[in-house]
Amino acid sequence: MKDLPRYNLLGSSPQFQQTHAHIQKIASVDATVLIAGETGTGKEMAARAIHYLGSRSDHPFIPVNCGALAETLIESELFGHERGAFTDAKAASPGLVSEANGGTLFLDEIDALSPKAQAAMLRFLQDRTYRRVGSGLTRQADVRIIVASNANLEQMVEERRFRRDLLYRLNVLTLRMPALREREGDAVELARIFLARFSRQYRLESKTFHPDSLGFIERHAWPGNIRELENAVHRGFLMCEGSEVLLEGARGDAASVKPAQELEVNFKAAKARAIAEFERRFISDLLGRTDGNISRAARLADQDRSAFGKLARKHGLGQSSAAQSMEAGE
Repeated sequence: MKDLPRYNLLGSSPQFQQTHAHIQKIASVDATVLIAGETGTGKEMAARAIHYLGSRSDHPFIPVNCGALAETLIESELFGHERGAFTDAKAASPGLVSEANGGTLFLDEIDALSPKAQAAMLRFLQDRTYRRVGSGLTRQADVRIIVASNANLEQMVEERRFRRDLLYRLNVLTLRMPALREREGDAVELARIFLARFSRQYRLESKTFHPDSLGFIERHAWPGNIRELENAVHRGFLMCEGSEVLLEGARGDAASVKPAQELEVNFKAAKARAIAEFERRFISDLLGRTDGNISRAARLADQDRSAFGKLARKHGLGQSSAAQSMEAGE
């Protein structure tokens, strides 16, 4: 397991040590892998470790975010196209599958594939053959497929939003990345690693965590997992004016500890604060699960996109993602 820290798979908890062992076992065999886990748990890092610890390490590792692929161009992006195959095809393109030949094709957010794209992927998985768009020539690729999802694919199958036969093809080996809240002691260990890393990155003196920060790190559920923790430490490091880093959440906890006579007893004000905090955490969690995609987060929340976007902006969340979504015509 000594090689895994090279791929940022850090943590000493028994739960994560079991994950390390599972990754090394999977890396030793050349089969399709489905990596499951919440957003921010390190699914792509695990996929990279499987590739570079395996027999294909000298060949390409090609990551693809399925949620970012336009439905009309999915086959062209994956399998390539010939010149003139469609309006904007001014030159031939080999496609991502061809680029990954001999190595690994990592398909993140596999649950985002449209029904048409699922059918195309199923055809390829059956015998690793494909045709470029606009070509009658059948090609073959020697590619290991690793996919990842933070969605419940079994439930999506039951709801007829994901093909059962495709899930069977993908689910040869399964790796579940544990949530940070399930990894006892790892949150503090990772936070200290991040703090030291930021000191080196910005060439500033080393800092330590305020005791309130350590307590907060241990107590917080971290719905955005490692990504949320790293962002919190990064923000705390940059805003720190002394030698001790006090995280934003810890600052709120410290401020809330008041003598009884100073406690807020106004019901209306307390209710408003509770609602605002719920909204902020709920939206932040959804945006974390969808990598900041406003449209997908709104669909998960069963809310109108415009109303959800307005609520996100109210809490200072997702502005850049909203702009990107509008530019993409969502």
